[in-house]
Amino acid sequence: MEDEDNLLPISALQHLVFCPRQCALIHIERAWAENRLTAEGALLHERVQSGETTTRGALWVLRALPLVSHRLGITGYADVVEVHRAAGGGECAFPVEYKRGTTKAHDPDRVQLCAQAMCIQEMMRLPVPEGVLFYGARRRRDIVIFESALRNRTEALVIELRNLLDRGVLPPPRHGDHCRSCSLNEVCRPTLQGRSAAAWTERMRLNG
Repeated sequence: MEDEDNLLPISALQHLVFCPRQCALIHIERAWAENRLTAEGALLHERVQSGETTTRGALWVLRALPLVSHRLGITGYADVVEVHRAAGGGECAFPVEYKRGTTKAHDPDRVQLCAQAMCIQEMMRLPVPEGVLFYGARRRRDIVIFESALRNRTEALVIELRNLLDRGVLPPPRHGDHCRSCSLNEVCRPTLQGRSAAAWTERMRLNG
């Protein structure tokens, strides 16, 4: 069982899959910057994270549900968890994660949702066979099946994330199309080549 102080944020898994350097900038260097995309994403989450619980017939809806898996050592929140009661008895849980854009390459959103599912399964002792990614740009629910391959990948990424944060070293830049949507583009400089972004930012402040 992981100590409470050593629990990793589920959001860091999404950052890691999107870009290991971005993950280190946020979770090691404590760097953050808002852009239009992050602001729109925050607004979308505010609309769904009321924290209230509602019931509609055989459906039980939990919002802004705190999550933890002591087995994996991760913690976070689920935007929405739907608990469906089957007509023949029994229940299953169904996490819903809200995103502002569209499907991303390398599946960072699916990994994040799968980590939520494994937390829910451990906490609520309910089967969590699938979940939903709701993309605001398309107003569409994408079903995600939590097959063994995705669960195994998510668990491996938790280990990779812990190793990255334990090392405390900023990975070198990895240029790609994902850089265009990254709010840390101005902080993530190719000339850093693994050195501290915090030190670079402070040097720019003093020189300015």
